[in-house]
Amino acid sequence: MKISIHIISALIACMTFLSGYAQSPSSLKDAAKGKFLIGTALNHNQILGHDTAGIKIIKEHFNAIVAENCMKSQPIHPQRDRYSFSLADKLVEFGEQNDIVITGHTLIWHSQLPRWFCHNEDGSLRSAEELKAIMKEHISTVVGRYKGRIKGWDVVNEAIMEDGSYRKSPFYQILGEEFIPLAFQYTHEADPEAELYYNDYNMWAEGKRNTVVKLIGELRKRGLRIDAVGMQSHMGISKPNLTEYEKSIEAFAAAGVKIMMTEFDMSAIPTERLTADLAEGGADPAKARNPYVDGLPDEAYQRWHSRMEKVWEIIMRHSDDITRVTFWGVCDGDSWLNNFPVRGRTDYALPFDRQHNAKPIVGRLIEMLNSK
Repeated sequence: MKISIHIISALIACMTFLSGYAQSPSSLKDAAKGKFLIGTALNHNQILGHDTAGIKIIKEHFNAIVAENCMKSQPIHPQRDRYSFSLADKLVEFGEQNDIVITGHTLIWHSQLPRWFCHNEDGSLRSAEELKAIMKEHISTVVGRYKGRIKGWDVVNEAIMEDGSYRKSPFYQILGEEFIPLAFQYTHEADPEAELYYNDYNMWAEGKRNTVVKLIGELRKRGLRIDAVGMQSHMGISKPNLTEYEKSIEAFAAAGVKIMMTEFDMSAIPTERLTADLAEGGADPAKARNPYVDGLPDEAYQRWHSRMEKVWEIIMRHSDDITRVTFWGVCDGDSWLNNFPVRGRTDYALPFDRQHNAKPIVGRLIEMLNSK
């Protein structure tokens, strides 16, 4: 049988196309290879191995992990003379066993902080020298335990307000602005090879942006290490203003650090409209507070999907300055937004649904990553 050369050429072209298609990365981490890490936060069920479906997604799609809670001061150092490393140890072991980059979160934070850390038994604030000693001992012990095993640490978390002022936390009340350079110094001393990050929410606010840029410069003037700024990136359907969000990425990059989206999620609930409905008495209060109990309507999902694409267009434009994008949870059921700002609310904030199925956005993000 004689086969036309044109048919053979067409077959070869078709096979080449299909081969290339088959070889295209089909997971988030593979598609992002060479650009930035794709991460997720692990809860205790995943760390302990109970959430097998979630673990499967983690291994397939993510090459970076962070503890959602177990490395914060309250759970890891509940009493002055007692540490609790069990969950943190398991998280680090999981990362090492699966060749996943590990981030430590977080060393100095005003929330989830045991009262003894900054207060005496009578409730009064500790002296500056006492707090410095406690901070150094805590950081040295926690960071030192995982020296050489954790890539970087969220050294200080949420210390600056949207207007650019410093949060009046116990750390600030006792030590003033000095507590931040001290935390970075102690962390570097405990593990000189570890990367050091400042992490905060609402980083698109101009006042906060300006103060963080100033902080970067001040740390550098002192000869202290700061490698990246963590923009938590808790998003909503209408907030933040994405122009301001992009301005912050540009400002931090210009200040000489890398950028990480460290706690990325996006609520699907249009809170402004619901608040107005409640105020006007035009909606059933229970439904207004928790409108999508039975699932996210297609129209609402499309709004969420479109908004997520717009955010990722910004991320892709600045991928040279971004080293990690970490989702704050694996699937919708894991999200902290199910309990904030309304406890028990059903939200849809992550790329995988409650049944651990990938939403269409996952394929779209892979497509966007592959195209760059």
